[in-house]
This record gives sequence, C-alpha cells and structure tokens, in this order.
Amino acid sequence: MNLYEETKFIMDKYNIKANKNLGQNFLVDENVIETAIEKSNINEDDLVIEIGPGLGTLTKYLLENAGRVICVELDKRMIKILEERFFLYKNFEVINNDILKVDLNEIIKQAKEKYNLKNAKIVANLPYYITTPIIMKLLESKIDITSITVMIQKEVADRLAEIPGGKNTGAITYTVYYYGDTEKLLEVPKSSFIPEPSVTSEVIKINIRKEPPVKVQNEERFFKLIKVAFLQRRKTLLNSLTNNGISNKEELTQLLSKLNIISIGHFTLIILICQSHLQNNFSINKYFFYWLYTVNIIKLNIAYKK
Repeated sequence: MNLYEETKFIMDKYNIKANKNLGQNFLVDENVIETAIEKSNINEDDLVIEIGPGLGTLTKYLLENAGRVICVELDKRMIKILEERFFLYKNFEVINNDILKVDLNEIIKQAKEKYNLKNAKIVANLPYYITTPIIMKLLESKIDITSITVMIQKEVADRLAEIPGGKNTGAITYTVYYYGDTEKLLEVPKSSFIPEPSVTSEVIKINIRKEPPVKVQNEERFFKLIKVAFLQRRKTLLNSLTNNGISNKEELTQLLSKLNIISIGHFTLIILICQSHLQNNFSINKYFFYWLYTVNIIKLNIAYKK
C-alpha cells in the first residue's frame, strides 16, 4: 500500500474529509517527505514540535528519526486517529490545542530536561491563512529552537527567502532575516496533496540565529518601522514614514537627503553614516537609522558574497 492509498484508507476508515476552514490538505508524496526529513537534519538527539500533524503522514517519519515528537493539533477529529496510529511509539505525544495559545517555551523546556534532548526543532505543514501569524509567533517568542522547517504556499516562501532588496522583498523578509537565515529545500506540486490545493507549495527551513545581525535598543519600535516602510508600496519611503507618525516630513527629508538614500548603490556610505548616528542619542531618529542600517548591511553582505 503506497502513501496515497494509505491516506485514502485512513480517511475512509474514520470518515474524515479535509476541513477547508482549517486549510487542510493531506500530503501523499513520499519523496517529498523523505527529502524534507533528510534536509531538516533531524536525529535522535532532537525534540520535534510538529504543528498541525493532521492524519499523521509526516509524523510517522518524524517518529522514526527524532528522539521525541510532540504534535500540536487543533482539529479534535485528528486526535483519536493520531493516538490510535502511534500508540506503540514511546517517543510520541499529542496536544489538542491552538499553536498560537500554547506555551511552547515551557513544553520544550520540560521535554528536553525529561528526555535528555539537545535540540528542539519545529516542523509544520502550514495553511496559507495562518502562515505568517504562526511563523512570527515562533520567532518573536524567542523559544529555544534551532530551526523551523515548514511547508507553505510558494508565493509566501518566495517572500520569506528573498534576497533583501529583491523583487519579492516585504516587511516579513527583513523581520525573518533578523531572527534567522532562510533556505528553500524543495518545491512541492499540487498533485502531492489530497485534496489538491489551488497553488504550488514549497518547503523552507529557517535556521535560527544565535545573535541578530544588528543590535537594537527597542525591538518593538524597530519592527514597527520596518512594517511601516512597506505598508504602502506605491508611496515613497518618505510618505510612508511621515503618514504613519514615525517623524515629521521636514526632519525625514533632511535625513534622507543626508543619506543619499535615492541612490541605493552607495551602500558603504550609508552604513558609515548610520553607524555615526547610532553612536549618538537621537530619541526620534535612531530607530529610523536602525532600519537603514539593517537593510543596507544585509544588501552589502549579499553584494560582497557575489
């Protein structure tokens, strides 16, 4: 019985249909699963938190590779299926809850101590409508994890893994870059799921940084500034910042002029200017410079690597 037949059998046995409201699409491509597991570098020293295991297609492979797997599943219908499928596995555990509401820090801390595990990793097949909130929750909570491997809509994957300054760059590109280094693992066609989604998916891996690329004094304002800068793409940076109360137009005009920000080729000059301002105590403008500093450091690093 191949994976497609096995999935259909389980769905028929438990009279299960994919819940569209939860964005459920069950993975039935064994090659995709094996490749994703291999590139995730999961081993017996790892605690894996699987978000939204569904019927347990990926769970089975995780249990065979990880030291312990804790599944967090919102759909109550799936809990019975998961418990019956994996009751023989001593390294299996399932929690019926919303991933946005559980205390992952405490769950990871207790599991690592109890089972003497070195690393914690997140694995998930995320529906489109909840992708960004979940990823941001995982990153902003600063939980004790080394990586996040997720299958998401290709369009979102392109934005998350984009080179800063590229055509698909958005606020989330820079935000995710602050916390980790993102790499694409493999593209997943629509035919790999039951039922078939309307879009192509992609598996990405975010390797969590031990230290951010830059240090900021106020992360909340720093990320607000990044968000505001991309809020109105048709407007200039100047208008986006002034319209959202970052600073007044006259002051920002002088700063942009001083930085020659219109010419994006002057990365080194901009960085030097930003560094000099970062050393001063500008209560209003320092967050603006944090943003410029981060964006241009990233661009310079990429240009240098090329």
